Amino acid sequence: MAIFSVPRQIIHGENALEHLAQLEGKKAAIVTGGNSMKRFGFLDKAKKYLEQGGMEVLIIDGVEPDPSIATCKEGGAKMAEFEPDWIIALGGGSSLDAAKVMWVFYEYPDYDFMELVKFNFPKLRTKARLACIPSTSGTASEITAFSVITDTDNHIKYPLVSPDIVPDVAILDPELPSTMPALITAQTGMDVMTHAIEAYVSTAADDYTDPLALQAIQLVFGYLKKAIDNPEDLVIRDKMHTASTIAGMAFSNCSLGIVHSMAHKIGGEFHLTHGEANAIMLPYIIDYNRKGTDKYDQLEKILGVDDIAEEVRKLNASIGLSVNIKDGKNTIIEEDAFLAVLDKMSQRAFDDACTLTNPRNTSAEDIKKIYEAAYYGRKVDF
Repeated sequence: MAIFSVPRQIIHGENALEHLAQLEGKKAAIVTGGNSMKRFGFLDKAKKYLEQGGMEVLIIDGVEPDPSIATCKEGGAKMAEFEPDWIIALGGGSSLDAAKVMWVFYEYPDYDFMELVKFNFPKLRTKARLACIPSTSGTASEITAFSVITDTDNHIKYPLVSPDIVPDVAILDPELPSTMPALITAQTGMDVMTHAIEAYVSTAADDYTDPLALQAIQLVFGYLKKAIDNPEDLVIRDKMHTASTIAGMAFSNCSLGIVHSMAHKIGGEFHLTHGEANAIMLPYIIDYNRKGTDKYDQLEKILGVDDIAEEVRKLNASIGLSVNIKDGKNTIIEEDAFLAVLDKMSQRAFDDACTLTNPRNTSAEDIKKIYEAAYYGRKVDF
């Protein structure tokens, strides 16, 4: 038996942010990183719409990239004092992911985080509901049962999964991502591509998830470069927002694979941006996974291309992302530092929850070889 879960409402298109005025409740807590959302006026707009709807508003800002366990607990404590009916997550994937776990600590202040790591979530919605408003077309956290939280002491990113943290409302306004720099558009857009391709080849994929993943792949190939070249075109931005959301619908219900397992762990060690880690490693892992599935062949026939891995490489190059980790311009990872943690990182990636639905049975040793290939730019032929 399988379960397919999505938010009860998905509000999308221009001026979708105005829907906040329609939410019913007395108090709302907005969770955000704060900088870009404040600078471009979206935080003030969100607060204004909530107040128009009759709500008192608390702002919890300062969520960092790769949000920590401590940030989630602190946010939950602030919510416990304020007692909101709605939690409004506004911003990039970090803000959305953090808000989901703050929600847990609001409703259950003493809950053991390691139980969440084991996917043992308590029953939520005893005090509040969750609305998510993404500023990037990337993580799809506004639609998913996933949250990624970092243990900063041990340099581990934990993917947390529960149907309980699927938001009640997703609000997709293309004006928000139109303010994002080209690099962030590129990185988050390749996160979408990775979500979609990994969902399509997942061992848990089915007739519910495949059409969503396939459409997302086609939209990213069609619109990601255009979004970088024409950042203020809201029609193009809306297409990328749609791609992100439907890819999220797919992977939230059939999970992912070792691209994400490996991106989680190298991101935890070196703060390599998640989308860029995915972008670099995706073609290497497509080459590796071909021995475990014929779905890449199916995908190539549908898209009318000879080699999906090569098409991903071409797209990466066209949007300014690196072909390997060593030559990465955006995050420098020195060889000595990489090799020092390679064994540990490989084992942790193998133990990651996303490994379970990878289409090829793998091992920590294979993952180590893939990391090395992606670091040095070597061919994967094992």
